[in-house]
Amino acid sequence: MSEERLNFKEMCATFDVTPRTLRYYEYIELLQPDREGRARYYGIRERARMELILRGRKFGFSLETIRQWLLIYEKEGTQSQMKAWVTLADEQLAELTEQRKQLDEAIEELGQLRAETVEYLAKTADQDG
Repeated sequence: MSEERLNFKEMCATFDVTPRTLRYYEYIELLQPDREGRARYYGIRERARMELILRGRKFGFSLETIRQWLLIYEKEGTQSQMKAWVTLADEQLAELTEQRKQLDEAIEELGQLRAETVEYLAKTADQDG
């Protein structure tokens, strides 16, 4: 059974990334598609790597951190790399938690300001009418 391969355009569409993004990930060697002439083909390995890259970006990791993550994923990472990655993950979790706290506070404050403004508009409408 041959593995299904995606061409460049299909890879962009499948992962909803721009051609520029895909080329950049190749340039910095996060992805290494098979090449046949000028055509590029992405097999199971490259699609799995792309899923991890996008997951890492979603988590807010830098591309260099994602590179380490990919090494660990492929079991090429050393114990010290894995421990370092766990530390980075802990730091990122703390950062995301802080960002969520700040967003929750901003949402609460904006909601209160909106409610106060609606109340003010209702009062002034009663006075004008």
